[in-house]
Amino acid sequence: MTTESSPAGQRRPVDPAAALAERLFHDVVGALELFTVYLGERLGLYRALDAGGPATSSELAGRTGTDERYVREWLEHHAASGLLEVHDPSAGPLARRYRLPPDLVPVLVDLDDIRYRAFNGVEIVRAGRWLPQLVEAFRTGGAPPPLPWAPEGRAEYNRATFLNLLGTQWLPAIPDVDQRLRREPPARVADLACGAGWSSIAMARAYPLVRVEGFDLDPDVIAAARRNAEQAGASGRVTFAVTDASGPGMSGRFDLVTIFEGLHDMARPVEALRAARGMLGRPGSVVIADELVEDEFTAPASDLERYHYGWSLVSCLPAAMGDPGTAATGAVMRTATLRRYAEEAGFSGVEVLPFETETWRFYRLTP
Repeated sequence: MTTESSPAGQRRPVDPAAALAERLFHDVVGALELFTVYLGERLGLYRALDAGGPATSSELAGRTGTDERYVREWLEHHAASGLLEVHDPSAGPLARRYRLPPDLVPVLVDLDDIRYRAFNGVEIVRAGRWLPQLVEAFRTGGAPPPLPWAPEGRAEYNRATFLNLLGTQWLPAIPDVDQRLRREPPARVADLACGAGWSSIAMARAYPLVRVEGFDLDPDVIAAARRNAEQAGASGRVTFAVTDASGPGMSGRFDLVTIFEGLHDMARPVEALRAARGMLGRPGSVVIADELVEDEFTAPASDLERYHYGWSLVSCLPAAMGDPGTAATGAVMRTATLRRYAEEAGFSGVEVLPFETETWRFYRLTP
């Protein structure tokens, strides 16, 4: 039994079991709220409120092609949770008008705002889809079957981050890399584990001379990357391929090789880094960004460490466990682990770059 201070300064006992029960209750409230955010994002409810202004449940259902009774419950939940404003709470259920506060639009609607977070609902729902299979994977040591693309696709959680920061702050903070990307002859960039392509698109936007080739093993995500590049007007200098970048014909072609938040997901990171090293021309650079985690295991840990461990447990580690030769890294890839992988791949050194984002650490590998 521990104690806490009362407003009067007296010490009173705290029941750890009761405290944990209360914590889990609040966790459930948050999880359920993320599910409702998923509904709002998938059904276009936030976008319709932003574009069309305040609405009753019937009006919003009409704008979005949805059922009024479901929409009414969603609106009431969001108003009760402080995510929407209601003009007159005492009005009848069908007469109440709901408004999306302008201050919340960057978080719930604007895909290109760095504060956008409605994708969190998509992330949590997609991760939950394979939890029953993950239970069995715990017993066997294998991997759950790969998740199909539909219905959620993947949450494009790094889109705004890449478009706003990659070519304007992060790469310019590496002076010689920045200079090479700006000068003739045009630099060639290989973006490994490129996902939906936003890192590749961001580099092409920031550096008008470069040509970027994105590589990923997932055909669905590469199809999405091609659509994104076309819509962004970048398809002329950005190409994408479903391929293993360690295959033949890749050696010595690139001035810069990047792996952004992807190395820890790879079953064989040493082989991936060895391939990246072989892809470099001379001179050339390999730049890695991965999770900002503590240098040593700590318990209890910060919320950020808990966040990375949570995603590691339900997503990152299971995705890599199907390969018999897996390194089984997980999302909590500490700097010492990356140094070891780089050394085994033949790199002579690893520099921790002198800047950090809110959730990532950047590294430069010396061939």
